[in-house]
Amino acid sequence: MAHRRLFVIYAGGTIGMQKTAAGHAPAAGYLPTELAAIARRTPGFPDYLLKEYSPLIDSSNLQPAHWNQIVEDIANHYHDFDGFVVIHGTDTLAYTASALSFMLENLAKPVIVTGAMVSLAEQPNDAEQNLVDAFYWAGRSTLHEVCIAFNRQLLRGNRARKLWGADMGAFGSPNYPILGRFQGEAELNAALCLPPPSQPFRAHRIDPELAIAGLKLYPGHSTRMLAAALATPLRGALVESYGAGNAPDADQALMAAFAEATARGCVLVNCTQCISGKVEMSQYAAGSALARAGLISGLDMTPEAVLTKLYFVLSQPAGLLNPEDLLTTNLRGELSA
Repeated sequence: MAHRRLFVIYAGGTIGMQKTAAGHAPAAGYLPTELAAIARRTPGFPDYLLKEYSPLIDSSNLQPAHWNQIVEDIANHYHDFDGFVVIHGTDTLAYTASALSFMLENLAKPVIVTGAMVSLAEQPNDAEQNLVDAFYWAGRSTLHEVCIAFNRQLLRGNRARKLWGADMGAFGSPNYPILGRFQGEAELNAALCLPPPSQPFRAHRIDPELAIAGLKLYPGHSTRMLAAALATPLRGALVESYGAGNAPDADQALMAAFAEATARGCVLVNCTQCISGKVEMSQYAAGSALARAGLISGLDMTPEAVLTKLYFVLSQPAGLLNPEDLLTTNLRGELSA
Protein backbone atom coordinates (compact mmCIF):
# COMPACT_ATOMS: atom_id res chain seq x y z
CA MET A 1 0.00 0.00 0.00
CA ALA A 2 1.25 3.47 -0.85
CA HIS A 3 2.11 5.70 2.06
CA ARG A 4 -1.05 7.35 3.33
CA ARG A 5 -1.51 10.90 4.56
CA LEU A 6 -4.14 11.70 7.17
CA PHE A 7 -5.93 14.79 8.42
CA VAL A 8 -6.46 14.74 12.18
CA ILE A 9 -8.94 16.76 14.21
CA TYR A 10 -8.24 16.98 17.91
CA ALA A 11 -11.55 18.14 19.37
CA GLY A 12 -10.77 17.39 23.01
CA GLY A 13 -11.61 14.76 25.60
CA THR A 14 -9.94 12.79 28.38
CA ILE A 15 -7.28 11.52 26.01
CA GLY A 16 -5.34 14.81 26.13
CA MET A 17 -6.30 16.02 29.60
CA GLN A 18 -3.98 16.71 32.50
CA LYS A 19 -4.67 16.78 36.23
CA THR A 20 -5.66 20.11 37.76
CA ALA A 21 -6.83 21.14 41.21
CA ALA A 22 -10.41 21.04 39.90
CA GLY A 23 -10.01 17.62 38.26
CA HIS A 24 -8.93 16.53 34.81
CA ALA A 25 -9.14 19.31 32.22
CA PRO A 26 -8.09 19.78 28.57
CA ALA A 27 -4.52 21.02 28.10
CA ALA A 28 -3.82 22.85 24.85
CA GLY A 29 -0.73 21.65 23.01
CA TYR A 30 -0.21 18.54 25.12
CA LEU A 31 -1.71 15.89 22.85
CA PRO A 32 -0.02 17.15 19.63
CA THR A 33 3.38 16.86 21.38
CA GLU A 34 2.64 13.38 22.69
CA LEU A 35 1.24 12.26 19.34
CA ALA A 36 4.42 13.34 17.56
CA ALA A 37 6.43 11.20 20.00
CA ILE A 38 4.11 8.23 19.39
CA ALA A 39 4.55 8.65 15.63
CA ARG A 40 8.33 8.62 15.95
CA ARG A 41 8.40 5.36 17.89
CA THR A 42 5.70 3.53 15.91
CA PRO A 43 6.92 1.82 12.71
CA GLY A 44 4.86 2.68 9.62
CA PHE A 45 2.96 5.50 11.33
CA PRO A 46 1.32 7.57 8.58
CA ASP A 47 2.08 11.20 7.85
CA TYR A 48 -0.55 13.53 9.22
CA LEU A 49 -1.61 17.13 9.61
CA LEU A 50 -3.26 17.91 12.95
CA LYS A 51 -5.77 20.65 13.75
CA GLU A 52 -6.28 21.26 17.46
CA TYR A 53 -9.55 22.97 18.34
CA SER A 54 -9.39 26.06 20.50
CA PRO A 55 -10.87 25.90 22.97
CA LEU A 56 -10.76 22.15 23.37
CA ILE A 57 -14.17 20.59 23.99
CA ASP A 58 -14.96 18.45 27.00
CA SER A 59 -17.35 16.12 25.23
CA SER A 60 -20.02 16.71 27.88
CA ASN A 61 -20.16 20.25 26.46
CA LEU A 62 -20.59 19.03 22.87
CA GLN A 63 -23.36 20.70 20.88
CA PRO A 64 -24.78 19.99 17.40
CA ALA A 65 -22.96 23.07 16.09
CA HIS A 66 -19.68 21.23 16.76
CA TRP A 67 -20.75 18.55 14.25
CA ASN A 68 -20.93 21.25 11.58
CA GLN A 69 -17.43 22.39 12.53
CA ILE A 70 -15.98 18.89 12.26
CA VAL A 71 -17.76 18.19 8.96
CA GLU A 72 -16.58 21.49 7.51
CA ASP A 73 -12.97 20.69 8.41
CA ILE A 74 -13.21 17.23 6.83
CA ALA A 75 -14.89 18.62 3.70
CA ASN A 76 -12.25 21.35 3.32
CA HIS A 77 -9.47 18.75 3.37
CA TYR A 78 -11.33 15.84 1.78
CA HIS A 79 -9.49 15.80 -1.55
CA ASP A 80 -6.03 16.38 -0.09
CA PHE A 81 -5.87 13.49 2.37
CA ASP A 82 -6.40 9.74 2.28
CA GLY A 83 -8.20 9.38 5.59
CA PHE A 84 -9.32 11.23 8.70
CA VAL A 85 -9.01 10.79 12.46
CA VAL A 86 -11.26 12.62 14.92
CA ILE A 87 -9.96 12.60 18.50
CA HIS A 88 -12.88 13.16 20.84
CA GLY A 89 -14.13 12.72 24.38
CA THR A 90 -15.91 9.44 25.06
CA ASP A 91 -19.12 10.68 26.72
CA THR A 92 -20.69 11.91 23.47
CA LEU A 93 -18.41 10.15 21.01
CA ALA A 94 -21.15 7.83 19.74
CA TYR A 95 -23.36 10.84 18.99
CA THR A 96 -20.61 12.49 16.97
CA ALA A 97 -19.74 9.31 15.07
CA SER A 98 -23.42 8.82 14.22
CA ALA A 99 -23.88 12.44 13.16
CA LEU A 100 -20.78 12.38 10.95
CA SER A 101 -22.00 9.21 9.24
CA PHE A 102 -25.15 10.99 8.06
CA MET A 103 -23.56 14.34 7.28
CA LEU A 104 -20.75 12.84 5.16
CA GLU A 105 -22.57 11.37 2.16
CA ASN A 106 -20.87 9.10 -0.39
CA LEU A 107 -17.81 8.83 1.81
CA ALA A 108 -15.00 7.11 -0.08
CA LYS A 109 -12.38 7.41 2.66
CA PRO A 110 -12.19 6.27 6.28
CA VAL A 111 -13.16 8.64 9.06
CA ILE A 112 -12.08 7.10 12.36
CA VAL A 113 -13.27 8.53 15.67
CA THR A 114 -11.37 7.65 18.83
CA GLY A 115 -10.76 8.75 22.38
CA ALA A 116 -9.65 7.20 25.65
CA MET A 117 -10.80 6.35 29.13
CA VAL A 118 -7.38 7.23 30.59
CA SER A 119 -5.30 10.23 29.54
CA LEU A 120 -1.92 10.02 27.84
CA ALA A 121 -0.60 11.81 30.94
CA GLU A 122 -1.26 8.73 33.09
CA GLN A 123 0.28 5.26 33.11
CA PRO A 124 -1.01 2.78 32.24
CA ASN A 125 -3.47 4.21 29.72
CA ASP A 126 -5.55 3.12 26.77
CA ALA A 127 -4.93 6.39 24.94
CA GLU A 128 -1.77 5.48 23.04
CA GLN A 129 -3.08 2.15 21.74
CA ASN A 130 -6.37 3.70 20.65
CA LEU A 131 -4.49 6.41 18.75
CA VAL A 132 -2.18 3.92 17.04
CA ASP A 133 -5.15 1.76 16.05
CA ALA A 134 -7.18 4.73 14.80
CA PHE A 135 -4.32 5.90 12.60
CA TYR A 136 -3.91 2.38 11.26
CA TRP A 137 -7.58 2.06 10.27
CA ALA A 138 -7.65 5.59 8.85
CA GLY A 139 -4.94 4.47 6.44
CA ARG A 140 -6.98 1.58 5.00
CA SER A 141 -8.16 2.32 1.47
CA THR A 142 -10.80 -0.44 1.83
CA LEU A 143 -12.81 1.50 4.44
CA HIS A 144 -15.48 3.92 3.19
CA GLU A 145 -17.37 4.90 6.33
CA VAL A 146 -17.28 6.51 9.76
CA CYS A 147 -15.97 4.10 12.38
CA ILE A 148 -14.93 4.08 16.00
CA ALA A 149 -11.56 2.60 16.97
CA PHE A 150 -11.55 1.65 20.64
CA ASN A 151 -10.15 -1.13 22.81
CA ARG A 152 -8.56 -2.86 19.79
CA GLN A 153 -11.91 -3.06 17.98
CA LEU A 154 -13.33 -1.27 14.95
CA LEU A 155 -17.05 -0.46 15.18
CA ARG A 156 -19.43 1.13 12.71
CA GLY A 157 -19.89 4.64 14.05
CA ASN A 158 -23.68 4.77 13.86
CA ARG A 159 -24.05 1.32 15.45
CA ALA A 160 -21.88 2.02 18.48
CA ARG A 161 -22.82 3.05 22.01
CA LYS A 162 -20.89 3.89 25.14
CA LEU A 163 -22.16 1.05 27.30
CA TRP A 164 -19.70 1.02 30.19
CA GLY A 165 -18.70 4.10 32.13
CA ALA A 166 -15.37 2.95 33.58
CA ASP A 167 -14.14 -0.03 31.54
CA MET A 168 -11.40 0.32 28.93
CA GLY A 169 -13.76 -1.45 26.54
CA ALA A 170 -16.35 1.30 26.95
CA PHE A 171 -17.98 0.91 23.54
CA GLY A 172 -20.07 -1.84 22.06
CA SER A 173 -22.09 -2.45 18.92
CA PRO A 174 -25.16 -4.28 20.25
CA ASN A 175 -27.08 -4.79 16.99
CA TYR A 176 -24.26 -5.17 14.47
CA PRO A 177 -21.03 -7.18 14.46
CA ILE A 178 -17.71 -5.43 14.93
CA LEU A 179 -16.04 -4.58 11.61
CA GLY A 180 -12.50 -5.36 12.64
CA ARG A 181 -10.11 -6.00 15.49
CA PHE A 182 -6.51 -6.53 16.44
CA GLN A 183 -5.85 -10.06 17.57
CA GLY A 184 -2.15 -10.52 17.01
CA GLU A 185 -2.62 -8.70 13.71
CA ALA A 186 -5.29 -6.52 12.15
CA GLU A 187 -8.44 -8.32 10.99
CA LEU A 188 -11.10 -6.58 8.90
CA ASN A 189 -14.35 -8.25 7.85
CA ALA A 190 -14.83 -6.53 4.51
CA ALA A 191 -18.20 -8.24 3.98
CA LEU A 192 -19.63 -6.24 6.90
CA CYS A 193 -18.29 -2.89 5.70
CA LEU A 194 -20.09 -0.40 3.49
CA PRO A 195 -19.23 -0.64 -0.22
CA PRO A 196 -17.41 2.20 -1.99
CA PRO A 197 -19.78 4.93 -3.15
CA SER A 198 -20.90 5.31 -6.76
CA GLN A 199 -21.62 9.04 -6.46
CA PRO A 200 -19.40 12.03 -5.57
CA PHE A 201 -18.75 12.98 -1.96
CA ARG A 202 -21.13 15.50 -0.40
CA ALA A 203 -20.93 17.19 2.99
CA HIS A 204 -24.13 18.32 4.68
CA ARG A 205 -24.73 20.79 7.48
CA ILE A 206 -27.40 20.33 10.11
CA ASP A 207 -29.47 23.04 11.71
CA PRO A 208 -28.18 23.14 15.30
CA GLU A 209 -31.20 25.18 16.41
CA LEU A 210 -33.74 22.50 15.50
CA ALA A 211 -36.18 21.79 18.31
CA ILE A 212 -35.51 18.09 18.90
CA ALA A 213 -36.18 16.32 22.19
CA GLY A 214 -35.34 13.04 23.85
CA LEU A 215 -38.20 11.59 25.91
CA LYS A 216 -37.86 8.48 28.08
CA LEU A 217 -40.77 6.50 29.45
CA TYR A 218 -40.55 4.95 32.90
CA PRO A 219 -43.01 3.64 35.49
CA GLY A 220 -44.46 6.71 37.18
CA HIS A 221 -43.48 9.20 34.51
CA SER A 222 -45.44 12.42 34.57
CA THR A 223 -47.82 12.40 31.64
CA ARG A 224 -48.41 16.11 32.24
CA MET A 225 -44.70 16.87 31.84
CA LEU A 226 -44.39 14.71 28.72
CA ALA A 227 -47.50 16.32 27.23
CA ALA A 228 -46.09 19.77 27.99
CA ALA A 229 -42.83 18.88 26.23
CA LEU A 230 -44.76 17.56 23.23
CA ALA A 231 -46.90 20.71 23.12
CA THR A 232 -43.89 22.93 22.47
CA PRO A 233 -43.01 23.63 18.81
CA LEU A 234 -40.96 20.46 18.45
CA ARG A 235 -39.77 19.32 15.03
CA GLY A 236 -38.93 15.84 16.20
CA ALA A 237 -38.38 13.65 19.23
CA LEU A 238 -36.77 10.37 20.20
CA VAL A 239 -39.20 8.41 22.39
CA GLU A 240 -37.43 5.67 24.36
CA SER A 241 -40.04 3.04 25.09
CA TYR A 242 -40.06 -0.40 26.70
CA GLY A 243 -39.04 -3.71 25.17
CA ALA A 244 -40.12 -4.12 21.56
CA GLY A 245 -41.43 -0.55 21.43
CA ASN A 246 -44.19 -0.63 24.02
CA ALA A 247 -45.78 2.14 26.08
CA PRO A 248 -48.62 2.39 28.62
CA ASP A 249 -51.55 2.24 26.21
CA ALA A 250 -53.93 2.60 29.17
CA ASP A 251 -52.66 6.17 29.59
CA GLN A 252 -55.09 7.81 27.20
CA ALA A 253 -53.80 11.31 27.98
CA LEU A 254 -50.30 10.31 26.88
CA MET A 255 -51.56 8.62 23.71
CA ALA A 256 -53.57 11.75 22.90
CA ALA A 257 -50.51 13.95 23.44
CA PHE A 258 -48.50 11.77 21.04
CA ALA A 259 -51.30 11.85 18.45
CA GLU A 260 -51.68 15.63 18.70
CA ALA A 261 -47.93 16.12 18.23
CA THR A 262 -47.70 13.89 15.15
CA ALA A 263 -50.82 15.51 13.67
CA ARG A 264 -49.00 18.86 13.85
CA GLY A 265 -46.10 17.37 11.90
CA CYS A 266 -43.77 16.59 14.79
CA VAL A 267 -41.75 13.48 13.85
CA LEU A 268 -41.74 11.03 16.77
CA VAL A 269 -39.44 8.01 16.55
CA ASN A 270 -40.03 5.02 18.80
CA CYS A 271 -36.76 3.52 20.05
CA THR A 272 -36.32 0.69 22.53
CA GLN A 273 -34.64 1.29 25.88
CA CYS A 274 -33.08 -2.18 25.62
CA ILE A 275 -29.40 -2.40 24.85
CA SER A 276 -30.08 -4.65 21.87
CA GLY A 277 -33.11 -5.68 19.86
CA LYS A 278 -35.51 -3.73 17.71
CA VAL A 279 -38.86 -1.98 17.76
CA GLU A 280 -41.78 -4.07 16.48
CA MET A 281 -44.88 -2.09 17.32
CA SER A 282 -47.25 -4.72 15.94
CA GLN A 283 -46.07 -7.35 18.44
CA TYR A 284 -48.08 -6.08 21.42
CA ALA A 285 -51.17 -3.91 21.88
CA ALA A 286 -49.02 -1.61 23.99
CA GLY A 287 -46.86 -1.01 20.92
CA SER A 288 -49.59 -0.78 18.31
CA ALA A 289 -51.12 2.08 20.30
CA LEU A 290 -47.99 4.11 19.57
CA ALA A 291 -48.24 3.28 15.87
CA ARG A 292 -51.85 4.49 15.87
CA ALA A 293 -50.68 7.70 17.55
CA GLY A 294 -48.37 8.29 14.58
CA LEU A 295 -45.00 7.25 15.98
CA ILE A 296 -42.61 5.67 13.49
CA SER A 297 -40.37 2.74 14.27
CA GLY A 298 -36.73 3.26 15.11
CA LEU A 299 -36.24 -0.41 14.14
CA ASP A 300 -32.84 -1.55 15.47
CA MET A 301 -31.13 1.86 15.47
CA THR A 302 -29.32 3.08 18.56
CA PRO A 303 -30.77 6.11 20.36
CA GLU A 304 -27.67 8.05 19.28
CA ALA A 305 -28.30 7.17 15.65
CA VAL A 306 -32.01 8.07 15.90
CA LEU A 307 -31.33 11.44 17.49
CA THR A 308 -28.59 12.46 15.03
CA LYS A 309 -30.58 11.12 12.08
CA LEU A 310 -33.48 13.33 13.16
CA TYR A 311 -31.14 16.33 13.09
CA PHE A 312 -29.87 15.30 9.66
CA VAL A 313 -33.19 14.45 8.03
CA LEU A 314 -35.06 17.47 9.39
CA SER A 315 -32.24 19.79 8.25
CA GLN A 316 -32.54 18.71 4.61
CA PRO A 317 -34.66 20.55 2.04
CA ALA A 318 -37.91 18.88 1.04
CA GLY A 319 -37.42 16.05 -1.44
CA LEU A 320 -39.24 13.10 -2.92
CA LEU A 321 -39.22 11.25 0.41
CA ASN A 322 -40.73 12.75 3.53
CA PRO A 323 -38.85 12.59 6.86
CA GLU A 324 -40.77 9.52 8.00
CA ASP A 325 -39.64 7.61 4.91
CA LEU A 326 -36.02 8.70 5.29
CA LEU A 327 -35.89 7.80 8.96
CA THR A 328 -36.90 4.21 8.24
CA THR A 329 -34.59 3.95 5.22
CA ASN A 330 -31.09 2.55 5.63
CA LEU A 331 -28.88 5.51 4.66
CA ARG A 332 -25.43 4.61 6.06
CA GLY A 333 -25.73 1.12 7.52
CA GLU A 334 -27.41 2.40 10.68
CA LEU A 335 -30.32 -0.06 10.52
CA SER A 336 -30.92 -3.60 9.37
CA ALA A 337 -32.96 -4.09 6.24
